[in-house]
Amino acid sequence: MHIHILGICGTFMGGLAAIAKQAGHRVTGCDANVYPPMSSQLEAMGIELTQGFGAEQVELNPDVYVIGNVVTRGKPLMEEILNRGLPYISGPQWLAENVLHERWVLAVAGTHGKTTTSSMLAWILEDAGLAPGFLIGGIPENFGVSARLPGAPRQDPASVSPFFVIEADEYDTAFFDKRSKFVHYRPRTAVLNNLEFDHADIFADLAAIETQFHHLVRTVPGNGRIVANGREASLDRVLARGCWTPVERFGGEGGWQVGAVDADGSFEVWLDGSVQGKVVWTQLGEHNRMNALAAIAAARHVGVPVADAIAALGRFRTVKRRMEVKGVVSGITVYDDFAHHPTAIATTVAGLRAKVGPDTRILAVLEPRSNTMKLGTMKGALPGSLADADRVFCYGANLGWSPAEALVPLGDKAQTFDDLDTLIAAVVAEARPGDQVLVMSNGGFGGIHGKLLARLGL
Repeated sequence: MHIHILGICGTFMGGLAAIAKQAGHRVTGCDANVYPPMSSQLEAMGIELTQGFGAEQVELNPDVYVIGNVVTRGKPLMEEILNRGLPYISGPQWLAENVLHERWVLAVAGTHGKTTTSSMLAWILEDAGLAPGFLIGGIPENFGVSARLPGAPRQDPASVSPFFVIEADEYDTAFFDKRSKFVHYRPRTAVLNNLEFDHADIFADLAAIETQFHHLVRTVPGNGRIVANGREASLDRVLARGCWTPVERFGGEGGWQVGAVDADGSFEVWLDGSVQGKVVWTQLGEHNRMNALAAIAAARHVGVPVADAIAALGRFRTVKRRMEVKGVVSGITVYDDFAHHPTAIATTVAGLRAKVGPDTRILAVLEPRSNTMKLGTMKGALPGSLADADRVFCYGANLGWSPAEALVPLGDKAQTFDDLDTLIAAVVAEARPGDQVLVMSNGGFGGIHGKLLARLGL
């Protein structure tokens, strides 16, 4: 089958493309914006990419067009598909019908931590020999790819693994299907990591997102398992609306808990008041410890002993664009991180602060690029999320609000710029040996990381 994917360079659609290619389909695709790491991954797989959404692409004559949620009415290719009555389907529905059916799906949902927790969970299953398939909104360094089909389990090499780990996004499915993506996945194991207001472009308020999470809960079977954050009142409300599945909680008063934490980030894992073992690793922050608890609990549901899961996390490597060190020049370290929601920004800055200590300067470089941030819905939370940084450099181009006004509470330590080259020059002028330059964006940010490293090395 030949499938042509519209919006192929998004993290989800790019992963779908990889899976379809691995399954033996001919895959082509198009998008308006192409940037690494997804573009590099697609090119390495030999997938033909077309820039833009031109109507002439119907001449490719695929069997079906798979539509990403970046695609809107008015794009010439989509209009031509509709006018000609050509077959099309959303990405999540295609995945559900062609890959996820009859598999044991482990879905990781939540406002924050989906990518990291999905990566941890996939790695635990892989380390246990279960050869899971996965589709993750980032590239886990343990695997080097964001998606793959299930393989042959170590325990039964002649078979194919039934397990598939998926990052379960609450964003809408497509312009013609406004349900959250995750309602298509029908998981047997569902992780509910946390739940805050986000995606202000499609959700009116937190209650609207809670309704979508309730729809997800409705799809989990009675012999499945829900692993839920015990600290989240929003998730309590979701489950109170109806739940037909056993629930395990983590992070709260009972269930799975973090015990003693060492200075290097290692920590004890407790279950129902009994110590289960110790995760020995170098991951930063309380958020990663919570992610780990969720992954351990979910893995136990498919039969991975807790001790084995704990040991596997000791071999877990991070995800690209999650506190990824891009380089060190003249004693200055440059990081890349995907943080774009105020809570994620605060967590990322706090994690780096815990690592480097109170006397090392953190230079935060931020692009408020997500749809929610562009709308300015959460601009009031930005100063608090950046308070632990020593200097803040904000790129304010293409925003409908003034970041300079929003960051006034930070005083002289915050600067805003509409020109990227001017921002880079200001960071380079400020940076000195020992500084940690933390770049945060959910996009390519104009290749700022390489430009900073090049300029710092002059």
